[in-house]
Amino acid sequence: MKLPLSGYVVAAVLIAAGTAPAFADGAAVYNANCAACHNNMKPKIGDKDAWAPLIKEGTPALVASTIKGKGMMPARGGKANLSDDDIKAAVEYMESKSQ
Repeated sequence: MKLPLSGYVVAAVLIAAGTAPAFADGAAVYNANCAACHNNMKPKIGDKDAWAPLIKEGTPALVASTIKGKGMMPARGGKANLSDDDIKAAVEYMESKSQ
């Protein structure tokens, strides 16, 4: 099946307008949504001893617990608008700063 020329034009316009999916920026997601707690409460970002057992569980487990909520942290860190990709990027950022 061939797409009419107008279909290609619409696709090009959407891509040029920035509607193509963007990769989440872990630092930006962290700073806007996670820093208020993780700069002040356990596990604090950069606290290697606190993060070591969490990092050992693996990124998928940390992402899942962030999505579900754990302990004092509500589901999605209390930020229902965060996508799974946003959460994964923030978790990876926190891991990278805490190893």
